[in-house]
Amino acid sequence: MEREDVGPGVHEEVADLGRPIAYLALAEGTPVLDPDRRRVGVVDHVVADVDLDLFHGVVVHTHPLPGAHRYADRDQIAGLHERAVLLAVGVDDLHEPTEPGPPRRDDHPRGPETPLEAGLRRAWDWITGRR
Repeated sequence: MEREDVGPGVHEEVADLGRPIAYLALAEGTPVLDPDRRRVGVVDHVVADVDLDLFHGVVVHTHPLPGAHRYADRDQIAGLHERAVLLAVGVDDLHEPTEPGPPRRDDHPRGPETPLEAGLRRAWDWITGRR
């Protein structure tokens, strides 16, 4: 059986993570686990473009409370499951959502917006209510 950290010195037995799921089925409040399967937070919001069926990542509300918001890009996620999101990286490797501004145009001196920058911009827009 796997163990999941739920607080300092407190462990909860987890029978399994459940079956893999699509991002559309991922619920807010789903536990987020680091690669060692320790609970580091919960899903606060899924960042996706549903019209184009593109999953970008998730905004994670970290533990312990009061916690902070961190953005896990899809490349930083090892798997989405019925009972947990499994990260491919540690929580310290997640990005802090910051205000990245509007998307860059192709003729911008730094080039077009990268997928990571686009995901962070969408996460920031969701957090600030500018969807």
